[in-house]
Amino acid sequence: MNRRELVLTTAALLAASVSPAAAGRRFDFRAVFGAPPRSAHYAGKRIVAFATEEKPGTIIVNTRERALYFVLGGGKAIRYGVGVGRAGFEWSGVARVGAKKPWPEWRPPKEMIARELKQYGRRLPDVMAGGPDNPLGARAIYLFQGKRDTMYRIHGTNQPQSIGRAVSSGCIRMLNEEVIDLYERVRVGAKVIVM
Repeated sequence: MNRRELVLTTAALLAASVSPAAAGRRFDFRAVFGAPPRSAHYAGKRIVAFATEEKPGTIIVNTRERALYFVLGGGKAIRYGVGVGRAGFEWSGVARVGAKKPWPEWRPPKEMIARELKQYGRRLPDVMAGGPDNPLGARAIYLFQGKRDTMYRIHGTNQPQSIGRAVSSGCIRMLNEEVIDLYERVRVGAKVIVM
């Protein structure tokens, strides 16, 4: 796919992601982009046995396992592989889904901008429009505690090789195809447990 085709495809996806007609349909990531690249250590989401007292619709992230569980009920959950916070950037706690956004823009915190400049000599943008090059990927699920945005997200990634690794600044990364699937399942207000 050349750059022009990529731009046209992205524009079509952005339009489809917000149109009322598309709201009730599942986005077919594979039809547009083909199968996502997989790393040797992750074979994709699957339904697993999962004992919990949390109600269906809850998200539980086990950072040690590098796994996110979407509770289905009946002793089952969907298990997704994730990338998690690197040493010194781990986050855990209980939150709620405060918002969900398709192809979100990225606004790196000032601390991150300063850190990247100091450590790597790389100047991050103040804001980056949503799209395939955006680090937040295809969808973002915003984690809130009360009315306060924690600044942590469950989001897609344009670095599929990071799934199963501790590489982020605290956010939970997923394959774009899989974050779209989770985004369509989870509701605003749902409980999120990160441990």
